[in-house]
Amino acid sequence: MFRSLRHIQVMSRRSYSDSLAKYPFLKELGITSSVNQGVYDGKSWKANGEIIESVNPSTGEPIASIQQGNVQDFHRCTAAAHEAYGTWSDLPAPKRGEIVRQIGDALREKLIPLGKLVSLEMGKILPEGIGEVQEFIDICDYAVGLSRTYSGSILPSERPGHVLLEAWNPLGVVGIISAFNFPVAVYGWNAAIALTVGNTVLWKGAPSTSLVSIATNRIVSSVLEKNSIPGAVASLCTGGADVGEAMSSSEKISLVSFTGSTHVGQQVGTTVQGRFGKHLLELGGNNAIIVNEDADLNLVQQCLVFACCGTAGQRCTTTRRLFLHKKVYDQVLGSLVKSYSTVLTRTGDPLDEKTLYGPLHSEAGVRGYLATVEEIVGQGGKIEFGGKKIDRPGNFVEPTIVTGLPVDSRVVHRETFAPIVYVFSFDSLDEAVAANNSVKQGLSSSIFTRDIGNLFKWIGPKGSDCGLINVNIPTNGAEIGGAFGGEKHTGGGRESGSDAWKQYCRRSTVTINHGRDVTLAQGIKFE
Repeated sequence: MFRSLRHIQVMSRRSYSDSLAKYPFLKELGITSSVNQGVYDGKSWKANGEIIESVNPSTGEPIASIQQGNVQDFHRCTAAAHEAYGTWSDLPAPKRGEIVRQIGDALREKLIPLGKLVSLEMGKILPEGIGEVQEFIDICDYAVGLSRTYSGSILPSERPGHVLLEAWNPLGVVGIISAFNFPVAVYGWNAAIALTVGNTVLWKGAPSTSLVSIATNRIVSSVLEKNSIPGAVASLCTGGADVGEAMSSSEKISLVSFTGSTHVGQQVGTTVQGRFGKHLLELGGNNAIIVNEDADLNLVQQCLVFACCGTAGQRCTTTRRLFLHKKVYDQVLGSLVKSYSTVLTRTGDPLDEKTLYGPLHSEAGVRGYLATVEEIVGQGGKIEFGGKKIDRPGNFVEPTIVTGLPVDSRVVHRETFAPIVYVFSFDSLDEAVAANNSVKQGLSSSIFTRDIGNLFKWIGPKGSDCGLINVNIPTNGAEIGGAFGGEKHTGGGRESGSDAWKQYCRRSTVTINHGRDVTLAQGIKFE
């Protein structure tokens, strides 16, 4: 059910020792040259599953080995998390918020080394790796305030001597399945909020970023241990499809938060719904930017490159479709091609501060990119820039700009997790909005315009149908203060800020008779 990423078989201990010598921050994070245990049940780090190897996507070289969890490990962690829930949920919310605050502080102390590990293992450039850890820190800060402010409601009753309350209580154990492209932040969005409202969490990160999962969970568990809180409040079980399937099927997991592909997310949702559990799905995106004829083209130029090829096109919010008004089409396209040429000169090691463009995360990603380029050419598309694998070690491909395809092309409507953007010309804004909404995904969208009428049309009922609607900014780079998520085949789930905390709670309407008489609702007499 879950896709397993391919890993090289374990090589010599010497290779891992070389990695530790080359990357001293690994030791600082508790990563060793021996087999790193990928399961934490709150008491010990002990796994019983397959031994895999973490690979540096920019070189293809091994970093370290990990022993993953198996289904038995998952059930052990689930039982421990369920037991820890009793202790954790009894703590007053502000006390839980204080623990989450300390988690944020512990992450601050490891900001640079953990950010470097994200860049090393995932492949995103260093500012993005550090920025991702900062996002976990920021959501911890946000959660501290939430711990003193999240609340229910008092509602008027139609009956004398009665009052209606709306109460929000934690669900129990929240299972978090995160993807390789944001191996820290997605866990942080979920865990910080879920913990604050009283749940315990069990995390299964992507197999190919298991070192990040282990290092992050070690930081979190150190805070729990320091405060004599059961470690299983935040447990970890790395693993493959079998662990993901067990999490989706287990009735002891009250909510499954899944981030990944639409195909797998649909299976997760069906499995969880089959047992009447709750799910939170953050799935694919096929995001578009509309550049209207009245747009500030200086703003457009500043935003487009990061929107289209930041993180080598591996953000769920990456811009994959670009709609340019016919009056600005040639100018914007020409500028984008020129900018891509500059980006290509700054391709390299993600840990090098001068690097602007890193590798795809996996060889499978490269194969998908090349297959899509072949399909584009076969359908009559024109490659304006890129379209090839870069001749160097690692998973590097050229950022790619495509023109000449119909808006409704099959390849355009399918999300390819790579730096490929399809460019189209339009005559009217209505035409562009309809094209934006024509795909099955509904995550992020943006318009560049200086017309206030266009702006309000874009954010209104006949505008963008996405969960994230932007004006004069890229489709990517959402802030933690708003609810993050999308519509349609993106899954409908919401994480992070605003009232997304309600996803992690059960909602109860409480009716209290504080008078001396019994009055039935709707004026019913039963005498």
